[in-house]
Amino acid sequence: MHPTLNIAVKAARRAGQIINRASNDIDLLKVVAKQQSDFVTEVDRAAEAAIIETLREAYPNHGILAEESGASVGRDEEYQWIIDPLDGTTNFIHGFPQYAISIALAHRGQVTQAVVYDPIRNEMFTATKGAGAFLDDRRIRVGKRAKLQDALIGTGFPYRSFDHVDAYLNIFKELTQTCAGIRRPGAAALDLAWVACGRLDGFWEFGLSPWDMAAGTLLITEAGGLATDLAGEPGYLDSGNVVAGSPKIFAQLLQTVQSNRGSNLPR
Repeated sequence: MHPTLNIAVKAARRAGQIINRASNDIDLLKVVAKQQSDFVTEVDRAAEAAIIETLREAYPNHGILAEESGASVGRDEEYQWIIDPLDGTTNFIHGFPQYAISIALAHRGQVTQAVVYDPIRNEMFTATKGAGAFLDDRRIRVGKRAKLQDALIGTGFPYRSFDHVDAYLNIFKELTQTCAGIRRPGAAALDLAWVACGRLDGFWEFGLSPWDMAAGTLLITEAGGLATDLAGEPGYLDSGNVVAGSPKIFAQLLQTVQSNRGSNLPR
């Protein structure tokens, strides 16, 4: 394993311990609504602090972009860690066991290291650019299904911004009638990791943040899949809109999204 990835794995495990301990006393959690349907707890903040502390011990000059504490520029401007300490906070505070820690490192704007850690199942997804994707110590690949009608597709419903809900519902309606099934577990980073290991054949969502996607999309591309924005270009971290999947399913999924999204939805 790449030494930088080792540090990210260590950080994810530290955060996972905090989250797992807190999951035993969910009723005691103080929950704050950042905006409608968007929550933060002291667990998010404690997990993020543990991740940042671990990363800064090893790489004090790297920049950081984290969901709760925002962006800080390091002296070495070429490197930026992109962190979601608890993707799926709404699931967590309801005791719904589907959430994950996402940590990625970008070098000159390109994500080169990725960790998505599921603390409930103790599953560690990792990838280094050019070296493949792994679940624990096992190499993973995207699924082999060739037809959308046989594919299981993941998504996330709009929950913060409803500007494009009609376009989303048009796509949802078309895919419901076309694919084998749609799943909305509620943690995009983990959904993307599941595409990488073949549990899902594809995924699409609008309005995500970089920390939701940065690690998961590298997992997918290193597992032999594809990830783009709605125009089929690599700008999803900027636009917040992503379509991903195994190569054959991705092509059919992107076509369905593009033909049903309407004219006012950005890339």
